[in-house]
Amino acid sequence: MDQDLSYTSAGDIANAIRLKKISPREVLDFFIDRIETRNSSLNAVVYKGYDDARAAAKRAEEAVMSGDSLGPLHGVPVAIKDLFDFNIGWPATFGGIRALKNFKTDFCCAFAERITQRGGAIILGKTNSPVMGFRGTCDNYLFGPTCNPFDTRKNSGGSSGGTAAAVADGLLPLAEGTDGGGSIRIPSSWCGVYGFKASFGRVPIWSRPNAFAMDTPFIAEGPITRNVKDAALALTALAGYDARDPYALDEELDFLAATKRSIKGLRIGYSPNFDVFPVEPEVAAIVEEAVRAFEEEGAVVREVKLGITRSQSELSDLWARLIMPLNITGLLGMQGAGYDLLGEHRDDFPPEYLRWIDECMDMTAVQFFNDQAIRTEIYDAIQNVFRENDILVTPTVACLPVDNASDGNTLGPSKVAGEAVDPLLAWGLAYPLNYSGNPAASIPAGLSASGLPVGMQIIGSRYADLDVIAASAAFERIRPWQQTYDRCRARPL
Repeated sequence: MDQDLSYTSAGDIANAIRLKKISPREVLDFFIDRIETRNSSLNAVVYKGYDDARAAAKRAEEAVMSGDSLGPLHGVPVAIKDLFDFNIGWPATFGGIRALKNFKTDFCCAFAERITQRGGAIILGKTNSPVMGFRGTCDNYLFGPTCNPFDTRKNSGGSSGGTAAAVADGLLPLAEGTDGGGSIRIPSSWCGVYGFKASFGRVPIWSRPNAFAMDTPFIAEGPITRNVKDAALALTALAGYDARDPYALDEELDFLAATKRSIKGLRIGYSPNFDVFPVEPEVAAIVEEAVRAFEEEGAVVREVKLGITRSQSELSDLWARLIMPLNITGLLGMQGAGYDLLGEHRDDFPPEYLRWIDECMDMTAVQFFNDQAIRTEIYDAIQNVFRENDILVTPTVACLPVDNASDGNTLGPSKVAGEAVDPLLAWGLAYPLNYSGNPAASIPAGLSASGLPVGMQIIGSRYADLDVIAASAAFERIRPWQQTYDRCRARPL
């Protein structure tokens, strides 16, 4: 096993630990050194929980030597996102809110609990995110922007931007993303990695005091990796019933077996623009060429229309209104912990976010249900595609990565292919799947002429997570992308 572990898969690391070829402490020390050497050029890891990680690595090593039963990711270092993602005693700034820089929790999120207890992984830190995850770029006033490992002048994408950048740059073999509007898939597209958003309920996610808060829009926790098999390993640990989540699915799936499944005869519908989204010509061309690769494994590809009649601006505004009640109640709930975030600390939030706070603060139940009716139109359009198709493919993001700002407020483009778009999110083709709850992944489709990654979105029918894994693994066999990380390796620090 190559002792330069930076681009070794999580599965290979776990196997080497299991065979006692390398110890969990040696693995952890390698990735700590890697982060200390390279993170300053990316700003991907914003909290370093090294002491806790070293204690966990010692316990992991003892388990190996004692012959204990080991999880599929035993001893593998991972990170969680600094948003609605918690580890006991660690800071939780909810995406770089300055007032919360010293706020800590005494509980774990679902990902942190399951990836360690069921998977055997070791959490060594937290990754950067925008404030409240409310945009498709990664920047905030507390930590600043996360840079793209393929070009550090560019942004990593968001909101799981720190995670995607860290994985692409070999700082970690896998890490956590969360996705309420594309936040796993957008940065995976821009950083050239694989990001998987499971069907709603497949990976339990819990919230309190409102256990039902994650359904509007559908929010997910999931893995970001450099290959499909590592995502399947992570899902083996993450998926499965948990009574704390009222939507948790009680079904066991074999994600690893799906990576070996044939896709011969699979019916793949290709939508170049989700009917209504402008897409930059270079991105469109790369994805249109990539989708044809499925035909090499016997799948049938045809272009489809979904029948969406709402404009992309209507749909992006709808997303902002749907997710705002969760945001507002969360921020107001922090008053109980002594934080007047929307009063005394209002300046901690970017103006684009405050605009939606103010617009939705007095939303009525009738307005909310009218918006759910519009959401239903998109839900129905997506489900109708699967009457005659097994998989739906689209671009993940309509444009290439944008330049980082210097004021903590990096935005996406305001125009794509000549059409005006909301710079917060409207240039991503990912958030419609948070209306519907379908499983979806972003997979590297290729590099632009300037060497920047482009992602292709693979979408399955409701609860058909294994179809997405199978199609993803088939594409990886046909069009492997591991060589693209040579651009990250060669980046001057």
